[in-house]
Amino acid sequence: MKLAKNKLQQAFDLMAKEANLLVPMKIEGVTKFAPWGAEGELAMDAVNTLLPPKDALFPQTEKMYKYKTRLTQVESLEEIKETDKQIIFGIRSCDMHSIDCMDEVFLTRGYVDSFYSRKKENLTTVAIGCTKVLPTCFCDSMGLNPVAAPTADVQLNDLGDYYAVKAQTEKGEALVNLLKPLLEEGDGEAAALECTLKVNMDGVQKKLMNVKMFESDIWQETAQKCIGCGTCTYVCPTCYCFDIEGKECGNEGYKFRCWDSCMFSEYTRMAGGHNPRPSKKERVRNRFLHKLAYFEDRYGKGSLCVGCGRCVADCPVDLDITMFIDKVGALKEAGSND
Repeated sequence: MKLAKNKLQQAFDLMAKEANLLVPMKIEGVTKFAPWGAEGELAMDAVNTLLPPKDALFPQTEKMYKYKTRLTQVESLEEIKETDKQIIFGIRSCDMHSIDCMDEVFLTRGYVDSFYSRKKENLTTVAIGCTKVLPTCFCDSMGLNPVAAPTADVQLNDLGDYYAVKAQTEKGEALVNLLKPLLEEGDGEAAALECTLKVNMDGVQKKLMNVKMFESDIWQETAQKCIGCGTCTYVCPTCYCFDIEGKECGNEGYKFRCWDSCMFSEYTRMAGGHNPRPSKKERVRNRFLHKLAYFEDRYGKGSLCVGCGRCVADCPVDLDITMFIDKVGALKEAGSND
């Protein structure tokens, strides 16, 4: 099946009647996934939005529980359940894979995060294969295909005046049926696409997991120019650090969680003042080890870095994860400085 591009807005209107439709938008100079109808400019040609779509499942600020108290007793405690249906339209392969990674964190290993789980159950994803890459894209080096997202519910490929449309799940079939009045017979294959930025991950995870690597001089060298701003973690589609806070007014209140960053010293500071990651070196080390070694060791799903290139593009001091990967790969042995 295919969808003519001149019918795209009609398709958006149909989908928006069924769910909260998130599409790539440019709003006040920032590209991100925003509700269809929001004030801004549609940004379908953006290779990657500046902000990833992860907040559809893991909001930047999310209410969790509301409660009432009576004197010193809890009178009521209620989980805040969000059950609205959502559609992410235009997600790229790297961001789709980032959702797969987040699923591992929030839905496996014996614990299911109910807030994330409900959103995932009510989410339909529509991926669009890339037709071009940015100088900072390196997803194919991380094992991904820029033109295909096999775990998306629907795969679209841009073939000029139309999108080839392929349902890949039951949710996808339901969405394609919804759009059937706008679809025509036809298909087509996307041309292969390669990123110009390349890294070689062969042996990198193994070297990073070597106990000698933990005290290597490479961490101080890498962290030297970091300013601890946390930009890398806020634009990353797979960072999931959060803090839990509360608001209270009279005898009522609520708990909420909000994004945090392992690049901030306060993140690991304990109540007594001790901090196991007291300097930039420890925090940069934790971030890179988590992305490139620990996640694969725990979940067996490859790197937590999806090669979207956002941190490469947006770090104000050019602390480049691809250069770090190359540096580790070039080490003769783990922990050496040669």
